[in-house]
Amino acid sequence: MTQSLKAVAGTGGSVIVTRCQVCGSRKLQPSLFVGYLPPVNQMRPIGQQPHEQPAYPAGLLHCPRCQLVQLGLIVDSRILFPPDYPYTSGTTRVLHENFQELQQECAELWQLKPKDLVVDIGSNDGTLLSKFQAAGHPVLGIEPTDAGKLARERGIPTLAAYFTVKAAESARKMRGRAKVITAANCFAHIEKIHDVVKGALKLLDKDGLFITESHYLMPLLDTVQYDTIYHEHLRYYSLTSLSYLLELHDLEVVHAKEIPSHGGSIRVCAARKGMRPIQPSVRQMLDAEAARGPMTEQLATFKQRTVRSKLQLHALLAGIKAAGHRVAGVGAPSRASTLVNYTGLDDGILEYVLEVKGSRKIGRYLPGTLVPVIEESRLFEDQPEYALLFSWHIAAELMPKLRQKGYQGKFILPLPEPRIVE
Repeated sequence: MTQSLKAVAGTGGSVIVTRCQVCGSRKLQPSLFVGYLPPVNQMRPIGQQPHEQPAYPAGLLHCPRCQLVQLGLIVDSRILFPPDYPYTSGTTRVLHENFQELQQECAELWQLKPKDLVVDIGSNDGTLLSKFQAAGHPVLGIEPTDAGKLARERGIPTLAAYFTVKAAESARKMRGRAKVITAANCFAHIEKIHDVVKGALKLLDKDGLFITESHYLMPLLDTVQYDTIYHEHLRYYSLTSLSYLLELHDLEVVHAKEIPSHGGSIRVCAARKGMRPIQPSVRQMLDAEAARGPMTEQLATFKQRTVRSKLQLHALLAGIKAAGHRVAGVGAPSRASTLVNYTGLDDGILEYVLEVKGSRKIGRYLPGTLVPVIEESRLFEDQPEYALLFSWHIAAELMPKLRQKGYQGKFILPLPEPRIVE
């Protein structure tokens, strides 16, 4: 049994959340507010004269009943995920390694057979499915944006659609039932989450596995990842809140683990009740979450640390600019948009932001700013004194690569506490 959601119509394709997105409770508690943010992937062409653009309030709410932490505003998915959506998962090494490990886990832990169909919801450019296809499995992606064209060009069958019950029924008629359905880095993004689970059940085999990967609330709080708060991320899951959601649909969590993608995520494997053995990892993670104490206290600490981190970044950059030094940004992930808009970084502070050659973000401005995104080689030509890493959560991977390519300056890591690395 599921609860219906009620929301109040906003403006510009948004609705205000008045009841919990999972359990329907009205007793939502406000937490951190990071301001009015533009859609993180609406990036305007360099040289375009500034004009009116949308920005939406971004604040966290906590539900004491099911423990879900969620955004207080839902923006229309057609605004957040336009056809020219620039993000592609295949550009990140960590994701390649993670998806390869997922394929191996399915083979070893769940004895997935070569004939078993694997379907990926929000399949993007097909990077996840390519790992299963290489292992001999039939695959099908479901992707609404132009990234699906990249997957089809790679020989990965992809249905151009938002995932709904209707789309699930179409996929079942086309390919039969799936033994594994994955939803990696999109299960927290889709508005009508109960419809997603219902659709997955329509498509899933009797003993099939529904595997989700999402930002994990616990490392988000521990490492002050306020930069992951943006409108694509409607929900911030703990295993406790995820279990509550899945149990409403007679699914049970049979395995859970932390994974490194996106600065700390959680992989959850669920199945129909009684169809798969429950691994010890489930109880271990639930107990660890409970031992952390009340979520209200954790969120209050997170808010304090977020404000302090913002002030520390301002102080650090003030000294650098006072000395006449230049600062370039490295990487334009979605999280960079929240960081620059919440902290007020602009083209007077950042010279430019660099992306690797081939990125679909090159030639555009960071959302809400006039900071241009340009090709990475400029960093090695100009040698600005400081490079601010927006993908700070993979700094250990990025810094040696940039050194090897010839960068001689210093690095700034903005979170959890802003600091300079020689």
